[in-house]
Amino acid sequence: MFKGRHFDRSVILLCVRWYLAYSLSLRDLEEMMTERGISVDHTTIHRWSVHYAPFLLAQVNRRKRSVTDRWHMDETYIKVRGRWMYLYRAIDSLGDTVEFWFSERRNLGAAKQFLRTALKRRGRPKRIVIDGRQTNRQAILSCDAADRLQDRLGQELKPIRIRQSANLNNRIEQDRRAIKRRVRPMMGFKSVNSARAVLGGIEMIYMMRKGQAKYACTRQLSLAEQFELLVA
Repeated sequence: MFKGRHFDRSVILLCVRWYLAYSLSLRDLEEMMTERGISVDHTTIHRWSVHYAPFLLAQVNRRKRSVTDRWHMDETYIKVRGRWMYLYRAIDSLGDTVEFWFSERRNLGAAKQFLRTALKRRGRPKRIVIDGRQTNRQAILSCDAADRLQDRLGQELKPIRIRQSANLNNRIEQDRRAIKRRVRPMMGFKSVNSARAVLGGIEMIYMMRKGQAKYACTRQLSLAEQFELLVA
């Protein structure tokens, strides 16, 4: 994973972790590393973040604990190359992150893609709470019907219940503040690929802070300790 890199693994992981976890610019990190006697360009730190964030996220997902069967679903705006794009998200009744999906569009197709991914990875919920948007309701009905038709166990699966309420969905609106807080200092992304990778890394950090990895359920681990476990 780190073979052939000019810098030591500990330096790379430190820069990636700090960039994803804290409200620091790439130039802030360049200056901080210079103060530690390490000369690394801010563009290199960005390349590290885009390269390693998806790998680290995959490691967290493999170690992620189960979520509950009551979800809240919503989407939020993310600016890329001066255009608004969308981050679809779902959390469960305990506030744990269920799934997220970055999309260039906000439409029925994007909502269905997000839900198909969530259902495949996290199982079927009993209920999903959404706001008043009919597109999300249509996506749930469509994906739920397809999921029940494809059931291989011969069970009579009950339809997913849908609750449409702006007030009930305050939970996920509050939850996404941590993501928006980290994205804001970045002043928008320059490409869709970098946005997808870095947003995945930010969501990964948030899941780690929530203690969603199985190894963090029984003991308190710092972000640095969790990063070391991921690449051990």
